[in-house]
Amino acid sequence: MSRSTLTGSLRRAGVLTSVALAVALATAVPAVAHTEVEAEGARALDRNVELTFSAESESGTAGISKLEVILPEGIGPQDVTYEEGPKGWKFTPTSRGYTVSGPKLAVGEDVEYVVTVRQLPDTKEVVFKTLQSYSDGKVDRWIELEEEAEGDGHGHGHPAPRLALKAAAPGAESVSPTPTEAQTTAAPSSGTTSGGPAAEKTSAEPGADDSKDDDGMPVAVPVGIVAAVLVLGGGVWWMRKRRSGAA
Repeated sequence: MSRSTLTGSLRRAGVLTSVALAVALATAVPAVAHTEVEAEGARALDRNVELTFSAESESGTAGISKLEVILPEGIGPQDVTYEEGPKGWKFTPTSRGYTVSGPKLAVGEDVEYVVTVRQLPDTKEVVFKTLQSYSDGKVDRWIELEEEAEGDGHGHGHPAPRLALKAAAPGAESVSPTPTEAQTTAAPSSGTTSGGPAAEKTSAEPGADDSKDDDGMPVAVPVGIVAAVLVLGGGVWWMRKRRSGAA
């Protein structure tokens, strides 16, 4: 083979290799979640477990301002304690989980925060669906389960953060649920709570309408007056009758 032919073949091979590499890089997007949760060595029924959440910024024009997490079954908002997160951000329990929010972060800045869970449920994995809000109102919904998150086949879905759990340690038991504020506040008992509506009603009801007339005067007062008049009148009549008989 001549040198010119060999050189041409090598050039064509190099071009084809470059094209193939470019196509491979363009299509080989890793199928990883953009929000993640980690807890090294976590096992089912483990207590006081620190979970580290991270959320990547997906906006080129706005900063992340809030993350809302929907807790899985077996973990309630009262079982979660906020440890640390972005400066100025606060933890707020909700009816279905909690939010971590605060001043918007810089454009492109990712979020990482840590919470402690009182006890992990007895299951193989836990899923923390997450709504990621930006300062411009945009919301990334990382809520899809594994079978829903295939997207276009190249990992472009919105999978929810998930944490795989090892089997529970021998002898591990589930602790009683943490009482919620509603559970710890006893409902007022009628007739036993002082100062409440029931107590006021109880103190006002006994004989209130029977002891006074329409003018606020006790009923016993006019009754006594009438009785006194009758007794006095009877005495006068008896004295007159006696005098007339004596005469």
